[in-house]
Amino acid sequence: MPQTIIPVFDHSAHPNIGRMPHWIRQHLGDHTHYAGTAQAVREHALHTVCEEARCPNRGECWSRGTATFMLLGDTCTRACGFCAVKTGRPGGYDLGEPRRVADAVIGMGLDYVVLTSVNRDDLADGGAGVFAETIRELHRRRPSIGVELLTPDFQQCQEQAVKIIAGALDEPTSLVWGHNVETVPRLYRTVRRGSRYERSLRLLEQAGSQPGVETKSALMLGLGEKRAEVLDTLRDLRTTGVNRMTLGQYLRPTRYHLPVREYIAPEIFAEYESEARALGFAWVKTGPLVRSSYHAEENQ
Repeated sequence: MPQTIIPVFDHSAHPNIGRMPHWIRQHLGDHTHYAGTAQAVREHALHTVCEEARCPNRGECWSRGTATFMLLGDTCTRACGFCAVKTGRPGGYDLGEPRRVADAVIGMGLDYVVLTSVNRDDLADGGAGVFAETIRELHRRRPSIGVELLTPDFQQCQEQAVKIIAGALDEPTSLVWGHNVETVPRLYRTVRRGSRYERSLRLLEQAGSQPGVETKSALMLGLGEKRAEVLDTLRDLRTTGVNRMTLGQYLRPTRYHLPVREYIAPEIFAEYESEARALGFAWVKTGPLVRSSYHAEENQ
Protein backbone atom coordinates (compact mmCIF):
# COMPACT_ATOMS: atom_id res chain seq x y z
CA MET A 1 0.00 0.00 0.00
CA PRO A 2 1.54 3.39 -0.96
CA GLN A 3 2.64 5.58 1.90
CA THR A 4 0.75 8.83 2.40
CA ILE A 5 3.17 11.76 2.52
CA ILE A 6 2.03 14.78 4.50
CA PRO A 7 3.92 17.96 3.53
CA VAL A 8 5.59 19.74 6.43
CA PHE A 9 5.41 23.55 6.44
CA ASP A 10 8.49 25.36 7.69
CA HIS A 11 7.10 27.64 10.38
CA SER A 12 10.58 28.93 11.22
CA ALA A 13 10.67 30.63 7.80
CA HIS A 14 7.08 31.92 8.10
CA PRO A 15 6.53 32.44 11.85
CA ASN A 16 3.69 34.95 11.38
CA ILE A 17 1.59 32.65 9.20
CA GLY A 18 -1.80 31.41 10.38
CA ARG A 19 -2.94 34.50 12.25
CA MET A 20 -1.63 37.20 9.98
CA PRO A 21 -4.42 39.65 9.05
CA HIS A 22 -5.37 40.40 5.48
CA TRP A 23 -3.79 43.87 5.51
CA ILE A 24 -0.28 42.42 5.83
CA ARG A 25 0.56 42.08 2.17
CA GLN A 26 3.98 42.43 0.60
CA HIS A 27 4.05 44.49 -2.60
CA LEU A 28 6.45 42.73 -4.92
CA GLY A 29 6.97 45.66 -7.28
CA ASP A 30 7.08 45.55 -11.06
CA HIS A 31 10.69 44.27 -11.19
CA THR A 32 11.72 47.21 -13.40
CA HIS A 33 14.97 47.77 -11.50
CA TYR A 34 15.07 44.69 -9.25
CA ALA A 35 17.66 42.76 -11.24
CA GLY A 36 19.89 45.82 -11.62
CA THR A 37 19.76 46.53 -7.89
CA ALA A 38 20.57 42.92 -7.05
CA GLN A 39 23.44 42.89 -9.55
CA ALA A 40 24.95 46.08 -8.12
CA VAL A 41 24.84 44.66 -4.59
CA ARG A 42 26.47 41.37 -5.65
CA GLU A 43 29.00 42.92 -8.03
CA HIS A 44 30.42 45.19 -5.34
CA ALA A 45 30.25 42.53 -2.56
CA LEU A 46 27.99 44.68 -0.39
CA HIS A 47 25.50 43.95 2.36
CA THR A 48 22.02 45.44 2.55
CA VAL A 49 19.71 45.64 5.52
CA CYS A 50 16.98 44.65 3.05
CA GLU A 51 18.43 41.13 2.96
CA GLU A 52 20.11 40.74 6.33
CA ALA A 53 17.08 41.94 8.32
CA ARG A 54 14.58 40.16 6.03
CA CYS A 55 12.73 43.38 5.25
CA PRO A 56 9.25 42.71 3.81
CA ASN A 57 9.63 45.60 1.36
CA ARG A 58 12.71 44.37 -0.49
CA GLY A 59 10.74 43.49 -3.63
CA GLU A 60 9.10 46.90 -3.82
CA CYS A 61 12.20 48.95 -3.00
CA TRP A 62 14.62 47.01 -5.20
CA SER A 63 12.13 47.27 -8.06
CA ARG A 64 12.29 51.05 -7.60
CA GLY A 65 16.09 50.92 -7.73
CA THR A 66 16.61 51.74 -4.04
CA ALA A 67 18.40 49.81 -1.30
CA THR A 68 19.74 50.51 2.17
CA PHE A 69 23.44 49.64 2.29
CA MET A 70 24.70 48.02 5.48
CA LEU A 71 28.26 48.94 6.41
CA LEU A 72 30.82 47.13 8.56
CA GLY A 73 29.91 43.58 7.62
CA ASP A 74 26.94 41.38 8.38
CA THR A 75 27.65 40.35 12.00
CA CYS A 76 26.31 42.39 14.91
CA THR A 77 27.78 42.54 18.40
CA ARG A 78 24.31 42.68 19.98
CA ALA A 79 21.41 40.23 19.99
CA CYS A 80 18.16 42.19 19.90
CA GLY A 81 15.09 40.00 20.26
CA PHE A 82 13.42 41.35 17.14
CA CYS A 83 16.30 41.43 14.66
CA ALA A 84 17.25 38.83 12.03
CA VAL A 85 20.82 40.11 11.53
CA LYS A 86 23.25 37.48 12.80
CA THR A 87 25.12 37.99 16.07
CA GLY A 88 28.73 37.15 16.87
CA ARG A 89 32.28 38.46 16.91
CA PRO A 90 32.71 40.44 13.69
CA GLY A 91 36.51 40.58 13.62
CA GLY A 92 37.98 43.22 11.31
CA TYR A 93 36.27 45.31 8.66
CA ASP A 94 36.86 46.09 5.00
CA LEU A 95 38.65 49.40 4.42
CA GLY A 96 37.58 49.33 0.77
CA GLU A 97 33.87 49.21 1.60
CA PRO A 98 33.22 52.99 1.40
CA ARG A 99 34.67 53.10 -2.13
CA ARG A 100 32.63 50.07 -3.26
CA VAL A 101 29.42 51.52 -1.84
CA ALA A 102 30.07 54.76 -3.74
CA ASP A 103 30.83 52.82 -6.93
CA ALA A 104 27.54 50.93 -6.61
CA VAL A 105 25.51 54.06 -5.84
CA ILE A 106 26.92 55.98 -8.79
CA GLY A 107 26.53 52.97 -11.06
CA MET A 108 22.87 52.69 -10.08
CA GLY A 109 22.33 56.40 -10.76
CA LEU A 110 20.90 57.07 -7.31
CA ASP A 111 20.17 60.60 -6.15
CA TYR A 112 19.47 59.53 -2.57
CA VAL A 113 21.14 56.81 -0.51
CA VAL A 114 20.56 55.34 2.96
CA LEU A 115 23.53 53.99 4.92
CA THR A 116 23.17 51.82 8.00
CA SER A 117 25.35 49.33 9.85
CA VAL A 118 25.44 46.54 12.36
CA ASN A 119 26.39 47.45 15.93
CA ARG A 120 30.18 47.37 16.25
CA ASP A 121 30.72 47.74 19.98
CA ASP A 122 34.10 46.07 19.44
CA LEU A 123 35.48 49.15 17.65
CA ALA A 124 36.82 52.19 19.50
CA ASP A 125 34.71 54.59 17.39
CA GLY A 126 31.77 52.19 16.98
CA GLY A 127 32.35 52.26 13.22
CA ALA A 128 31.78 56.01 12.86
CA GLY A 129 34.92 56.37 10.75
CA VAL A 130 33.50 54.06 8.06
CA PHE A 131 30.27 56.09 7.95
CA ALA A 132 32.35 59.27 7.57
CA GLU A 133 34.55 57.88 4.81
CA THR A 134 31.52 56.58 2.90
CA ILE A 135 29.92 60.02 3.06
CA ARG A 136 33.13 61.57 1.73
CA GLU A 137 33.35 59.04 -1.12
CA LEU A 138 29.75 59.71 -2.12
CA HIS A 139 30.18 63.48 -2.07
CA ARG A 140 33.40 63.25 -4.09
CA ARG A 141 31.53 61.46 -6.85
CA ARG A 142 28.26 63.37 -6.65
CA PRO A 143 28.26 66.46 -4.38
CA SER A 144 24.50 66.91 -4.69
CA ILE A 145 23.55 63.38 -3.60
CA GLY A 146 21.14 63.07 -0.70
CA VAL A 147 22.49 60.98 2.17
CA GLU A 148 20.58 59.48 5.07
CA LEU A 149 22.18 57.59 7.94
CA LEU A 150 20.63 54.98 10.19
CA THR A 151 23.28 54.52 12.87
CA PRO A 152 23.68 52.50 16.06
CA ASP A 153 23.69 54.32 19.39
CA PHE A 154 27.54 54.12 19.52
CA GLN A 155 27.24 52.98 23.13
CA GLN A 156 30.14 54.54 25.10
CA CYS A 157 31.68 56.65 22.30
CA GLN A 158 28.75 58.85 21.27
CA GLU A 159 30.47 62.23 21.41
CA GLN A 160 33.46 60.93 19.47
CA ALA A 161 31.27 59.24 16.87
CA VAL A 162 29.15 62.36 16.33
CA LYS A 163 32.27 64.48 15.85
CA ILE A 164 33.75 62.00 13.36
CA ILE A 165 30.60 61.82 11.23
CA ALA A 166 29.89 65.56 11.46
CA GLY A 167 33.46 66.15 10.29
CA ALA A 168 32.61 64.49 6.98
CA LEU A 169 29.94 67.10 6.22
CA ASP A 170 30.87 70.12 4.16
CA GLU A 171 28.44 73.00 4.60
CA PRO A 172 25.92 73.59 3.17
CA THR A 173 25.59 69.81 2.93
CA SER A 174 22.40 68.56 4.57
CA LEU A 175 21.98 65.09 5.99
CA VAL A 176 19.23 63.05 7.62
CA TRP A 177 20.59 61.23 10.66
CA GLY A 178 18.37 58.40 11.78
CA HIS A 179 18.58 56.29 14.90
CA ASN A 180 15.66 54.05 15.84
CA VAL A 181 14.39 53.86 19.41
CA GLU A 182 12.40 50.85 18.11
CA THR A 183 10.05 50.46 21.09
CA VAL A 184 8.77 52.12 24.25
CA PRO A 185 11.05 52.39 27.33
CA ARG A 186 9.23 49.69 29.34
CA LEU A 187 10.06 47.03 26.74
CA TYR A 188 13.74 47.85 26.25
CA ARG A 189 15.12 45.03 28.41
CA THR A 190 13.20 42.48 26.37
CA VAL A 191 13.35 44.01 22.90
CA ARG A 192 16.68 45.87 22.82
CA ARG A 193 19.11 44.04 25.07
CA GLY A 194 22.32 46.03 25.38
CA SER A 195 20.62 49.31 24.51
CA ARG A 196 19.19 52.09 26.65
CA TYR A 197 16.33 54.42 25.82
CA GLU A 198 18.05 57.44 27.35
CA ARG A 199 21.23 56.70 25.39
CA SER A 200 19.28 56.65 22.14
CA LEU A 201 17.62 59.97 22.94
CA ARG A 202 21.01 61.47 23.80
CA LEU A 203 22.48 60.40 20.45
CA LEU A 204 19.57 61.93 18.55
CA GLU A 205 19.94 65.17 20.50
CA GLN A 206 23.69 65.34 19.80
CA ALA A 207 23.25 64.51 16.13
CA GLY A 208 20.51 67.08 15.69
CA SER A 209 22.69 69.82 17.15
CA GLN A 210 25.10 69.56 14.19
CA PRO A 211 24.73 72.12 11.35
CA GLY A 212 22.66 70.84 8.45
CA VAL A 213 21.53 67.65 10.23
CA GLU A 214 17.88 66.63 10.52
CA THR A 215 17.12 63.71 12.84
CA LYS A 216 14.80 60.77 12.36
CA SER A 217 13.60 57.78 14.40
CA ALA A 218 11.26 54.79 14.20
CA LEU A 219 8.99 52.60 16.30
CA MET A 220 7.88 49.01 15.79
CA LEU A 221 4.37 48.31 17.07
CA GLY A 222 2.79 45.06 18.13
CA LEU A 223 5.28 44.04 20.83
CA GLY A 224 2.94 44.73 23.75
CA GLU A 225 3.21 48.51 23.99
CA LYS A 226 0.25 50.62 25.11
CA ARG A 227 -1.13 53.57 23.15
CA ALA A 228 -0.23 56.01 25.95
CA GLU A 229 3.34 54.70 25.91
CA VAL A 230 3.61 55.24 22.14
CA LEU A 231 2.39 58.81 22.48
CA ASP A 232 4.77 59.50 25.37
CA THR A 233 7.66 58.19 23.26
CA LEU A 234 6.65 60.42 20.36
CA ARG A 235 6.64 63.39 22.72
CA ASP A 236 10.10 62.48 24.01
CA LEU A 237 11.42 62.32 20.47
CA ARG A 238 9.96 65.70 19.52
CA THR A 239 11.38 67.24 22.69
CA THR A 240 14.75 65.86 21.63
CA GLY A 241 14.36 67.62 18.28
CA VAL A 242 13.53 64.66 16.05
CA ASN A 243 11.70 65.85 12.94
CA ARG A 244 11.10 62.64 10.95
CA MET A 245 9.25 59.57 12.19
CA THR A 246 8.17 56.15 10.98
CA LEU A 247 5.87 53.65 12.68
CA GLY A 248 5.43 50.11 11.39
CA GLN A 249 4.23 46.66 12.40
CA TYR A 250 6.70 44.28 14.01
CA LEU A 251 6.84 40.99 12.09
CA ARG A 252 8.63 38.05 13.66
CA PRO A 253 11.54 37.08 11.37
CA THR A 254 11.81 33.49 12.72
CA ARG A 255 10.24 31.42 15.49
CA TYR A 256 13.37 32.07 17.55
CA HIS A 257 12.59 35.79 17.78
CA LEU A 258 10.08 37.69 19.90
CA PRO A 259 6.46 36.81 19.11
CA VAL A 260 3.99 39.32 17.70
CA ARG A 261 1.67 40.35 20.52
CA GLU A 262 -0.77 42.29 18.37
CA TYR A 263 -1.40 43.20 14.75
CA ILE A 264 -2.13 46.91 14.54
CA ALA A 265 -4.93 47.83 12.14
CA PRO A 266 -4.26 50.37 9.36
CA GLU A 267 -6.73 52.83 10.83
CA ILE A 268 -4.75 52.85 14.10
CA PHE A 269 -1.59 53.63 12.15
CA ALA A 270 -3.47 56.50 10.51
CA GLU A 271 -4.41 57.82 13.95
CA TYR A 272 -0.77 57.67 15.06
CA GLU A 273 0.23 59.62 11.96
CA SER A 274 -2.24 62.35 12.85
CA GLU A 275 -0.98 62.40 16.44
CA ALA A 276 2.65 62.62 15.27
CA ARG A 277 1.94 65.50 12.91
CA ALA A 278 0.01 67.30 15.65
CA LEU A 279 3.12 67.00 17.84
CA GLY A 280 5.14 68.77 15.15
CA PHE A 281 6.84 66.01 13.17
CA ALA A 282 7.21 67.36 9.63
CA TRP A 283 7.81 64.00 7.90
CA VAL A 284 5.79 60.95 8.98
CA LYS A 285 5.29 57.49 7.47
CA THR A 286 3.05 54.95 9.19
CA GLY A 287 1.55 51.62 8.17
CA PRO A 288 1.85 47.87 8.73
CA LEU A 289 4.78 47.41 6.34
CA VAL A 290 6.48 50.77 6.86
CA ARG A 291 10.13 50.48 7.88
CA SER A 292 12.61 53.20 8.85
CA SER A 293 14.05 53.56 5.33
CA TYR A 294 10.74 53.12 3.49
CA HIS A 295 10.39 55.85 0.81
CA ALA A 296 13.12 57.74 2.66
CA GLU A 297 13.86 59.85 -0.40
CA GLU A 298 10.41 61.48 -0.37
CA ASN A 299 10.21 65.04 0.93
CA GLN A 300 6.89 64.70 2.70
